[in-house]
Amino acid sequence: MSKERAPDHCAICGAEIPRQAHACPECGADERTGWREQSIYDGLDLPEADAPGESPSGKGTLIWQVTGLVLLVLTGWLLLRGRF
Repeated sequence: MSKERAPDHCAICGAEIPRQAHACPECGADERTGWREQSIYDGLDLPEADAPGESPSGKGTLIWQVTGLVLLVLTGWLLLRGRF
């Protein structure tokens, strides 16, 4: 892999990069990921990031629902057996 000199400004965030830097001091882009104008990920059809707190495709909600159902059934069983 050839060592390219760091550019004057980061192509990712626009921060000024020191002459002998191996990575951008602001965003961390480096000679493998950020010294070029285009990223290797440009043009990929990646899904949009979920909003904070949301789980992809409702899996988190399903887990909570199943957990609640199991606890409900267990509580009812213990009540019927007189152990609660």
